[in-house]
Amino acid sequence: MSAPASSLFSPAAKAMAEKLGLKMGRANLDEFAATLLELAKANRNIVAVTSDSRGSGKLGPFGEALPGQLIEIGIAEQNLVGITAGLAAAGKKAFGVSPACFLTARSLEQIKNDVCYSDVPAVLVGISAGVSYGALGSTHHSLHDLAALRAIHNISIIVPADNFEARGAVRAAAQSEQPVFIRLGKAAMYGLHKPETKFDPGKAITLRDGRDVAFLSTGETVVHCLLAAAKLAEQGLQCRVLSLHTVKPLDTESVLRAGRECRAIVTVEEHSVHGGLGEGCAAALMQAGVSVPFRIVGIPDEDTVTGAQADIFRHYGISMEGLSHLAGSLLCVA
Repeated sequence: MSAPASSLFSPAAKAMAEKLGLKMGRANLDEFAATLLELAKANRNIVAVTSDSRGSGKLGPFGEALPGQLIEIGIAEQNLVGITAGLAAAGKKAFGVSPACFLTARSLEQIKNDVCYSDVPAVLVGISAGVSYGALGSTHHSLHDLAALRAIHNISIIVPADNFEARGAVRAAAQSEQPVFIRLGKAAMYGLHKPETKFDPGKAITLRDGRDVAFLSTGETVVHCLLAAAKLAEQGLQCRVLSLHTVKPLDTESVLRAGRECRAIVTVEEHSVHGGLGEGCAAALMQAGVSVPFRIVGIPDEDTVTGAQADIFRHYGISMEGLSHLAGSLLCVA
């Protein structure tokens, strides 16, 4: 019997989340599956295509309720993308669901040509992204996907931070007339947003305002930035926290505003430090002539340590403790 997985949140981080009134939700992957099923029941043109991923994609209930709207390809990711693109070209709203590590590596040519170059409104859903597969190691980690897809024209990239953003991403993708990639993890996420918040693809959401350090983050790392900002507030620092759920097109207006108004910037992502959100933000700032102390937090260019997602996060400083320490140190030289 294996030991239970480590928690993404230390006891101190859980206490801070409680202090902020955050409530634990479910995994964004579960929210995706439930939202897709809801939409597909109302629209027979919505179909899910999987590469032997019905279970890992949480699509079991979808298949039971709508067997005629779920297509199983088997372990053949390149075929999955081609068939998803073909269905989209034929008028279906097709969601191709597959582990992100395989979907964006084995099938990159099909994404480039069959989906993006052909300009079909297919939705590609990379599940178990980042280091969600934990101890399965580098073969199953997806630390390249944002970099690879950012370099391909004509595809939006959405990385939800919580259930609200996951639900918004699926609904927006279902209405999109252009290709979309949605990146999802497996861990249960705290809810981060107020009821009146609106999800608008391409527009960052400000979770906390301040003019000391700006945390610019995406996906499952956003909550750790929010907790770090709350910890720093106890030391008298007011930090801005942005959820940049849309990595492409990037909300450069919000990035530049943070660079002009804050003393330092820290970008945080569950991805390689090369080619992802951090480098996108750095390019936007540099090209606009905005100079500010800046750090990219992610997975460095090395053999990734093996362990649970929580262990990997903590090892690389993606935690309330690690991020608050880094931000404090950065202000010493700002």
